[in-house]
Amino acid sequence: MKILVTGGSGQLGQELKRTCPEGFNAVALSSSELDITDAQAVNDAVKLHKPSVIINAAAYTAVDKAESEPERAYAVNSDGAANIARAARSVNARLVHVSTDFVFDGRKSSPYLPYDTPRPLGVYGKSKRQGEKAVLEILEEDAVVVRTSWLYSAYGRNFVKTMLSLMESREEIRVVSDQAGTPTWAHGLAQALWKIVSLPQAQGVYHWSDSGIASWYDFACAISEIAGEKGLLDSSPRILPINTEEYPVRAKRPRYSVLYKGTSIRVLSITPPHWRENLGLMMNELKGIRR
Repeated sequence: MKILVTGGSGQLGQELKRTCPEGFNAVALSSSELDITDAQAVNDAVKLHKPSVIINAAAYTAVDKAESEPERAYAVNSDGAANIARAARSVNARLVHVSTDFVFDGRKSSPYLPYDTPRPLGVYGKSKRQGEKAVLEILEEDAVVVRTSWLYSAYGRNFVKTMLSLMESREEIRVVSDQAGTPTWAHGLAQALWKIVSLPQAQGVYHWSDSGIASWYDFACAISEIAGEKGLLDSSPRILPINTEEYPVRAKRPRYSVLYKGTSIRVLSITPPHWRENLGLMMNELKGIRR
C-alpha cells in the first residue's frame, strides 16, 4: 500500500518513517519538499505518487507566534489541510489528519470526548479546528481526524528538550502547575496512526495520547527525575510550581485538555502506555543519540 506522509521532517513525520510497518510503502515529504499551502504543488505530488492513504503530519505549531502570524497559521493548518483533502479526493485516497487538544477551551473537568463541541481559545487552536472541518467536509467517510496532546520526541523542538536544555544551564525553573493534559511520545502516536491506516473502516474523529494526566509542572519534574536516572543531567535544578497568570504568554491555553481515548482503544485494539513509561523510553533513545 502506498502512503504519502506530509511534514516528513517534523518530530511526528520522522517517527512515522521509523515505525512504518512491512507491507506499506511510505513516501515522506518535508515542508521544503512539499509546501501544503501551495494547492498546485499538493495536487502534483498526489498525482505523482498516487497514494492509497495520506497522513497529514504537517502543521504550524508555534502556539504563541500564531497570535502575531494568523495568516500563516491558517494558511498551513486550515488551507493546507483543505488542499490535501481535495487532492486526496481526486485520487480516491483516504486522509488521516493529525489535530490537537487545543481545539478545546479547557473548561471541562473530565476527559474530552471526540464529539464534544470544540471551542478553541487562540489562533493555533482555531486554525487547527478549521482544518478539521475542511477535511471532514471535503472527504466525509474517507477522512480520519486524530487529535493528540503535548507531543514530544527525541527529534525536533518540544517541551522535553527545552526543559533539558534549561535544566543544564539554570539552578531554578518556574513551570506552570494549573494546566492539565497528557504528554504523548510521538513514537506511540505514529504506531496508532499506522494502525488506523490499516483499518479501512476507520473514519471520523479519534483521540490518541499516552495514558495518565499531568500538569506541565508534573511533566517537568518527571523529566528532571528520569533524565537524572539516565545520566542525561549531572544535577537537577529547583523546579517551582507557578500559576498560569505568573507566566504571561500571547496565546491562552486550555486549563484542562485530557482526551478520552476509550473509543480509539477499542477500535485499534491497542492501549497506550502511561506517559512516564514512554518518557523513559524516549530518554533512552535520546541518550543513544547524544553518545
